[in-house]
Amino acid sequence: MSDKRLKEDALRYHEDGKPGKIEVVPTKPTNTKRDLSLAYSPGVAEPCLAIAANPEDVYRYTAKGNLVGVITNGTAVLGLGDIGPEASKPVMEGKGILFKIFAGIDCFDIELNCKTADEFVAAVKAMEPTFGGINLEDIKAPECFEIERRLKAELNIPLMHDDQHGTAIISGAGLLNALRVVKKDIGQVRMVVNGAGASAISCTRLFIALGLSRENVVMLDSKGAITASREDLDDTKKEFITQRKVTTLAEAMQDADVFVGLSKANVVTVQMVKSMAKDPIVFAMANPDPEIAYDLAIASRPDVVVATGRSDHPNQVNNVLGFPFIFRGALDVRATKINEAMKLAAVHAIAGLAHEPVPEIVNLAYNQKNISFGKEYIIPKPLDPRLITTVAPAVAKAAMESGVAKKVITDWEAYNTELLARIGGENKFIRVLATRAKANPKRVVFAEADTYKILKAVEIIHDEGLAIPILLGNKSKILAMIAEHKLGLEDLEIVDQMAEEETRQRFAELYFAKRQRKGVTMHDAKKIMRERNYFGAMMLEQGMADAMISGLTRNYPNTIRPALEIIGKDERINKVAGMYIMLTKKGVLFFSDTTVNTRPTAEDLADITLLTAKAVENFNIEPRVAMLSYTNFGSTTGDTPTRVQKARKLVKERKPDLIVDGDIQGNFALNQRLLEENFPFSDLVGGPANTLIFPSLSAGNICYKILQELGAAEAIGPVLLGMKKPVHVVQLGSSVREIVNMVTVAVIDAQARETI
Repeated sequence: MSDKRLKEDALRYHEDGKPGKIEVVPTKPTNTKRDLSLAYSPGVAEPCLAIAANPEDVYRYTAKGNLVGVITNGTAVLGLGDIGPEASKPVMEGKGILFKIFAGIDCFDIELNCKTADEFVAAVKAMEPTFGGINLEDIKAPECFEIERRLKAELNIPLMHDDQHGTAIISGAGLLNALRVVKKDIGQVRMVVNGAGASAISCTRLFIALGLSRENVVMLDSKGAITASREDLDDTKKEFITQRKVTTLAEAMQDADVFVGLSKANVVTVQMVKSMAKDPIVFAMANPDPEIAYDLAIASRPDVVVATGRSDHPNQVNNVLGFPFIFRGALDVRATKINEAMKLAAVHAIAGLAHEPVPEIVNLAYNQKNISFGKEYIIPKPLDPRLITTVAPAVAKAAMESGVAKKVITDWEAYNTELLARIGGENKFIRVLATRAKANPKRVVFAEADTYKILKAVEIIHDEGLAIPILLGNKSKILAMIAEHKLGLEDLEIVDQMAEEETRQRFAELYFAKRQRKGVTMHDAKKIMRERNYFGAMMLEQGMADAMISGLTRNYPNTIRPALEIIGKDERINKVAGMYIMLTKKGVLFFSDTTVNTRPTAEDLADITLLTAKAVENFNIEPRVAMLSYTNFGSTTGDTPTRVQKARKLVKERKPDLIVDGDIQGNFALNQRLLEENFPFSDLVGGPANTLIFPSLSAGNICYKILQELGAAEAIGPVLLGMKKPVHVVQLGSSVREIVNMVTVAVIDAQARETI
């Protein structure tokens, strides 16, 4: 993506709809007069009086216990420097989003117009009653050290400056594992640290706490090595004066075991890496571009272990592996601080996780068969779902053991269940799909490439590497739209079916051969191949693309008909069906059939159920299938429950190990308490259904559209099941985001077919 387009898209992203990225959402009913009298006057007086009598009850009756303040003065923002508190607000809102999606923590971002440490400390201290914890962010050194030290001493809630300690904790975990890979003792290695800001200082202090010898460290700032001869050093830098007779980075790197970079891009050369000791470790963590490019570092010598801050290379040092879960554990035991024991517990928990067998969902997300501990996997992946149940409990236990916890956890299994419930599954599901698609992008032909929404979606898809787009349509019109909207798509393949006379003739002959006994003449075939949905379907059939997307400007039957005529359904199945992926606050649900079969028979329902279950398994999710009706297990007679009961029996005969039950009402399928109390015999007892099979197209179609319109769920689909090749139809009038999500699913569909 060009810098200009990135700027335009970023500004539009933050401006469109409600300005900014966050909002406050009530967690209690507020619909009636009674609700409001409980939420505010007069009812609110009761919790106020309870808290006045016992201040600890603030955690019972308010959001304090799950609320973190993300606080800055904007003096050291994201490499942008001192841009001020107002300009730092988008970053702080973004940090709050990460807290929410990774650990279920609510945040208020606070931007302070405070330049001095005294002002800043006084302001934050005054806000202590509001928050359960404080995350300091983007405060320049050396003031950040004094601010954090004073606030930790004066506050009675957990506080951490993530710029210092977040990077330190993740890189500390990576360092322990890298040393294990190369079989070196942390107490013996010689380390070079390039950079002397807040993060570099904190990293080095933590490494020393892990066993690194201070005498074996050479730290450099922009003026060179920190030595006793320097007269420009503050007290913090003096802590790392070296006795070695070195001045430059090149001199310091000679025979070093470890390089840690927290400085700027391209300051380390291949020759410097070659000059290091045997089995060197290079942590080049400058962002967005490291001190030495990953590919250059790896190519410099075969024995090097490399980590960077980038997501497109192995061993990413990413703060999101730490801070959400550290605060989660601290909040859950009401810790009075985040101390060294808690930080070290996080280091060892993160390091230890990299030694555990990697879940299949992580392998799939990164399109690898078996990620395992070694040179290219010394740090867990950010999408690893085990992080919250590994790091948060470790931090909570350390807080309890070190005496700073005001609440004791005894049932750790129940705590883990609570942690998983806090984060839901909808956001993680999309992130996993996108990562998996990027690992092995496929060619996707877009049959409606002359529409702005499609082209904008293609721009995002192309920039993020989700797919290899092929634009189908009038070339001059497409190029004109690309130029008009300043989209960076000029280098993409454009296929104009009207200009491809030879290909169109060949496709017509192939279509005629398929349909000549279906009333199609050769004249018809030639005419039909002028239509993009037919031409695109034939491109897919002939291997010129791996998947096809259409439907934005046409109704569903007119879009799906060409695919059925040219590609057809998979010979191994009896039915084609449409499935919607519904992203809800309670997790991901799969709805089927919502688009194809009007009134399926029992046999059809059985086929649809098995087809849908297989699709859910392809997302590495165990299907728990509820076959829906207006009845529960024969409570009322009628055509629908009879069909559903028979279908369930057929499914169990064909796939006995599938978790499936019905006839069942939707509320019982999703509410475990209701189900266990009333129907304890059900196969679905033990966990809510995630796959819902509707008894008719009208039921499924109405349900997903109502949920979508009410904002109760985001829909991806319809995912067309049962086709011989990946053809997917977006909804008429879909948003750009919905198109991007649908393409991601199409790429994963194409990937899955490679293994069949």
